[in-house]
Amino acid sequence: MLIFWTITLFLLGAAQGNEICYADLGCFSDIEPWAGTPIRPLKLLPWSPERINTRFLLYTNENPNNFQILRLSDPSTIEASNFHMDRKTRFIIHGFIDKGEEGWVVDMCKNMFEVEEVNCIGVDWKKGSQTTYTQAANNVRVVGTQVAQMLHILSTNYSYSPSNVHLIGHSLGAHVAGEAGSRTPGLARITGLDPVEASFEGTPEEVRLDPSDADFVDVIHTDSAPLIPFLGFGSKQMLGHLDFFPNGGENMPGCKKNILSQIVDIDGIWSGTRDFVACNHLRSYKYYSESILSPDGFTAYPCTSYKAFESNKCFPCPDQGCPQMGHYADKFAGRTSEEQQKFFLNTGDARNFARWRYGVSVTLSGRTVTGQIKVALYGNKGNTRQYDIFRGLITPGSTHSNEFDAELDVGTIEKVKFLWNNHLVNPTFPRLGAANITVHKGEDKTVYSFCSEDTVREDVLLTLMPCPTPGTM
Repeated sequence: MLIFWTITLFLLGAAQGNEICYADLGCFSDIEPWAGTPIRPLKLLPWSPERINTRFLLYTNENPNNFQILRLSDPSTIEASNFHMDRKTRFIIHGFIDKGEEGWVVDMCKNMFEVEEVNCIGVDWKKGSQTTYTQAANNVRVVGTQVAQMLHILSTNYSYSPSNVHLIGHSLGAHVAGEAGSRTPGLARITGLDPVEASFEGTPEEVRLDPSDADFVDVIHTDSAPLIPFLGFGSKQMLGHLDFFPNGGENMPGCKKNILSQIVDIDGIWSGTRDFVACNHLRSYKYYSESILSPDGFTAYPCTSYKAFESNKCFPCPDQGCPQMGHYADKFAGRTSEEQQKFFLNTGDARNFARWRYGVSVTLSGRTVTGQIKVALYGNKGNTRQYDIFRGLITPGSTHSNEFDAELDVGTIEKVKFLWNNHLVNPTFPRLGAANITVHKGEDKTVYSFCSEDTVREDVLLTLMPCPTPGTM
């Protein structure tokens, strides 16, 4: 009988779990869904606030290079700082094996200062993130609660509304933002930068970032391939009101996998090799940072899949328009539906990442030949390089269409240059032309039409000017 009761008490204790309480933050337990599940099998409690040592590092337009520390234990540090009650506040929260003084956090703040007056706060929890991954994932709960505590102090002590606050979290930091948001009614916005998959994907909403954590939640997915075997750190799960999947969300241009990518020890991969192995994962904050200075360079298109997007089935923007991935996504907030929405776009392989998508249709004239046709756009802001429109059998009267992502916004399109070739010796010197070229700008659905009656030989440029309007002939 004694053995029976001993086993019973042990099982009851396991079911109830352990709990730890921290002054001002409340209590944290290791019962489901926080632990003891297939997704979170290890029973770990978050570390104490003292051990994590979360710091709030304030940068403003007045002190862009040197931070001021805001202390939860001493709210007077807020009054003594450059914190402006009449400005928006954006918190930037780093992830696993990272730190709040990291260059990318400061760079992101500095980009903000170029376009707005803002309180930019780096949340540094490096002591809680530079440990085993599973422990860091549990420390998220304390850090998120501390961010919520800071928002509560701003609200109660200084009447600073959460409606003026935007939390930006990368990797584990995205789920820190989710934890803070779930504890802060009326929070304006959360941006998740490639929220991490391990220990979070597939969990209940209270564990991870979800759309209920703020009035507007936008998410950028850049490393959403499965962790095993592809070593994708980010989550593919829809976590926001708007979920953006640049370049399909798994493999970013300019990122190459290497032999270390076969290692599946998530704790061992990061240290010292993160820029090499975690390139896709880090692209999310690089895209966001650049988007601050490029308000129309990350237009994203609603689509069912990246395959459909690449097949030119999601262009141009629908009547309700397209959002901008990144800093200006909240301009689309009033047009979100109750259903979570998925958006796609392409980026460059290195800075500058911004791209502008154009749709081009070419109606041909001249001879029947086999070859390829290319088009370049010329506008009042610049011109593009030559882009392939079609390769194959070219017949007069046929129309071929394609879409491409240009490195710049050419502005108002003033002319188009047409080129064809087949790199075959042809003694008849065939001539080919474009009777009409129609160009669509993706984001505003502007349509331009260009005409020509001329034909040209291979590798000779043909310039098309705007088609005459009726009554001008």
